[in-house]
Amino acid sequence: MTIILILLGCTFAAVLAGCGSGGASSGRRSAEHVVAAFYPLAFAAQELGGSRVDVTNLTPAGAEPHDLEIAPKQVQQVQSADLVLLLGHGFQPQVEQAAGSGSKVLHLLDTQGLYRFSNGDPHVWLDPHRYALIVQRIGVALHASPAARRLVGRLRALDAEYRRRLARCSRHELVTSHEAFAYLAQRYGLTQIAITGLSPEAEPTPQALAHVISVVRSTHATTVFYESLLSPRIAQTVARETGTHAAVLDPIEGLTSDEQKRGANYFTLMRSNLARLRAALGCR
Repeated sequence: MTIILILLGCTFAAVLAGCGSGGASSGRRSAEHVVAAFYPLAFAAQELGGSRVDVTNLTPAGAEPHDLEIAPKQVQQVQSADLVLLLGHGFQPQVEQAAGSGSKVLHLLDTQGLYRFSNGDPHVWLDPHRYALIVQRIGVALHASPAARRLVGRLRALDAEYRRRLARCSRHELVTSHEAFAYLAQRYGLTQIAITGLSPEAEPTPQALAHVISVVRSTHATTVFYESLLSPRIAQTVARETGTHAAVLDPIEGLTSDEQKRGANYFTLMRSNLARLRAALGCR
């Protein structure tokens, strides 16, 4: 009888412990799983959600996101996520197909007030003002309005810094290998001269190459910019023909492994871009 009572007592204690444990865990909300199509969206989600979110960036470090091919495991991640962040409008077709539509999927190029260019340039985040609109929308989805206000404040300060430091420049022509900087150029009164169009893999025609070389010479540009995740070959060709030099201007579509190790982020890369722009444009 004594043994039976002891066993019953242990069982009752275990039940109580189990109930107590269940009550404690029910008060804790597990991290919300957010799947982001590529870096600028992943960065915003992590900054806004902090420890409340578990963010998966579908685009690997050092990869070019435009034509991302996702694996079956990533399709499952997209479909089981609490929130999916993507640009839409064909920027990453496979991601869009896997995500579909619905209340948990945000197509962020549809954000009200972005006023997108008709040429289809998707690089809206290179204008901090437009990026702030995307941040606010993600903040609403994550119920993180205070964090969104803080991040928007930082973006407004960055925008003011760009305006101030690009206000007095000897040149305003921004020569790039790929037409990825229209939003940045418009925001700060620059003229983008692109060797190729929106497709990062496009090869310039001989006529397009000759035109850019002529413009570079006539405007006395000193720098031809290429992107960090793409080959510098075309930019180097124009630079060699014009006696200028080639340099990186980062479209901030993703971080390289080295940048991740250094702790780089959207703000550090935007400020590195600003320093390179000031040098290339002869700003005072």
